[in-house]
Order: sequence, then structure tokens, then C-alpha cells
Amino acid sequence: MSFRANLQYLRAQRNLTQERLAMLLGVSRQAISKWESEKAYPEMDKLLMICDLFGCTLDDLVLGDVSRPAASASAAGSSNVDSSAETASPLAASSKTAGISAPIAELAQDITGYDEHRRRFALLIAGGVAAIVAGVGIGNLFDSSNSILGATPLNDFLTFLCVCVGVIAGLAMLIPGGLSRIDFKRRHPYVEDFYTGEDRSRELRLLVIGIVGGISAILIGIAVTVYADDMLGVSDGWPNAIFLLLCAPGVFGFVYCGMRYSLLNINAYNKAAEDDCKEHAGEQDFYAKLTGAVCGIIMMIATLIGLCLLFLSPAALRGDWSTAGTGMFWVAWPIGGVLCGIAAIAIQLFKDYRER
Repeated sequence: MSFRANLQYLRAQRNLTQERLAMLLGVSRQAISKWESEKAYPEMDKLLMICDLFGCTLDDLVLGDVSRPAASASAAGSSNVDSSAETASPLAASSKTAGISAPIAELAQDITGYDEHRRRFALLIAGGVAAIVAGVGIGNLFDSSNSILGATPLNDFLTFLCVCVGVIAGLAMLIPGGLSRIDFKRRHPYVEDFYTGEDRSRELRLLVIGIVGGISAILIGIAVTVYADDMLGVSDGWPNAIFLLLCAPGVFGFVYCGMRYSLLNINAYNKAAEDDCKEHAGEQDFYAKLTGAVCGIIMMIATLIGLCLLFLSPAALRGDWSTAGTGMFWVAWPIGGVLCGIAAIAIQLFKDYRER
């Protein structure tokens, strides 16, 4: 078989279109079309990527028959082709013994680096959120009515400084995390699902640990505040600081483990990428546009309300930043997220009703 026939066979075994294979290899669809029509030939790095993607050897791909790798390997062994190419893929040995058609569905590999990106993205977002919560918590140690430094004019300044440092540290992780996500989706609009059932089971166990650990930390924080209020008569200052400092790792566990598990859904990633392409081409579904617009308006209103509750609260207007940051301003964003979910479900139900 020729390289052209081998590539077409491998692509058919994976049910990959020319567009999706091009996205995986970082080339244009026209390049794949030229390879399969023998009008052009891929460079060596692309050949090796194809070998890694499909779990075949370079000999089989270029000179042999990928549908019968064992036979083609023995034929290639008698030629002068560099035998080191036979180990171009770590999965080549299994394909030689079992045949390429049997295990081909299990040979998907992470050639785009999606798994590393998934872990780093979840870590940055979770770390950013936890840093903001921790900054507010540390600021409560300098509460004017119950500061660990006692009565001093520095209390308000130190509280404001801690909140600012927490926000800056949080943004220093949230912004690069968001930008890395955008850049990865731009470079890899399609990712082949390479996760196994074992991978998903492991991430599910980690999610359970994160949820249980996060809830435990928050409950301990609540217990400390209740004890300090009822038994010691202290309701401000260090009890709130301990509560928020325990909430920070709890929130980190929720966000980090939850994002790691949710990002295993490669199909959702690919669908979102396809929707983005349609949006850029002006072909986005009307209901998808409506959902995005409604959710954007809801979160914008939630942000304005949250900022008003933080900076226009009576304590903030008095300049008492030690208590201004302890309010319920942050509730605006979770409520906004819930309203976005309700709006998206309602729009989807209306769409399904109209299409019946």
C-alpha cells in the first residue's frame, strides 16, 4: 500500500474527517487533501506525529501496509530502511502482534498536550479564587474592633492591603489561566478523546476527595466561628479570619477537582470549538447567541451589584475596610451563575419546543 492508501485507511479506522485530522496535526485541510491525492508529501515531523497518533511505525506508514503491520514489518526488515523507525510509536509493538484494525480505537494519544493544559488551567483558576478568599481572610486579622495588633491606626490600612494583595495574587493566576485557555483553543480547535475509563475513574475519586475535603474545611471554619461567638463572645476579627482561611482550601478543592473532572469531557470541548467557528463565520445558532447574550447581561448585572455591595456599603463609605470586606457582596456571582443556568435551560427547552 502507498502512503496515500495507508493514511486514508488509518483515518477511516478512527472515523476522522480531513478537517479533524488537520486540526490534530496543526495543518490545513487542503494539506491533508494534497497528501491523499499524492500532490504533496508531509514533512518528517508530521510523519512522526501521524505515527504517534495512529500507533503505527514509520516503515508501515511509508513503505508497508498498516492493515497488516506484522507482514509489512517483516518485508521492510529485509530492506535497507532504518530499523529504528519501527519504534517511532510506543504502541507499535501491540499493533504488530494484534493487527492495526483491532486495537485502533484504543490507540488515541494526547499529541496536543491537552492533559497538561487541563491540569494547569484548573490549578491556576482554583489558585486564583483561593488567593482572593485568603486575602480577605488575612485582612480580618486586623479588624478594627478585634485586631491581633490591638487598637492602632494601621488596622484599616493593613486590612485594605491584605485584600488588595489577595486580589492581585488571584488575578495574577486567573488572567494567565484564562489567556492560556483561549490560546490553547485557538491552536487546537479539535482534540481527539484519548482518556480511558481508568482515567475517568481516577479523576472521579479525586473529585470526591476534593468535595469531602472542602466541605470538611468549611464546616470546621463554621464550628470555630460559632464557638468563638457563643463561648468567647467574639464575633469579629480572628474567628472570621480562621473561617475564610479554611474556606480558601475548601474552595480550592471544589474548583480544582471539579474543573479537572469536567474538562475530561472532550466532546464538549470539541462542540464548543465548533460553535466558536460557526460564530466567527456568522453561522451561530440564534438560540446560542440568545443564551450568550442573556448570560452576559446577567453576569454584568451581578458584577455591578457585587461591586456596589462591596464599595458602597456603610462600612466602606465610613472608610472602615476591616468590616467592608466581610459582607455578602460575593453572593452576587453565585446567584448570577444560577440564573445563567436557569436561563440556558429555559432557552433550550423553548428551542426544543419550537423545533417539534
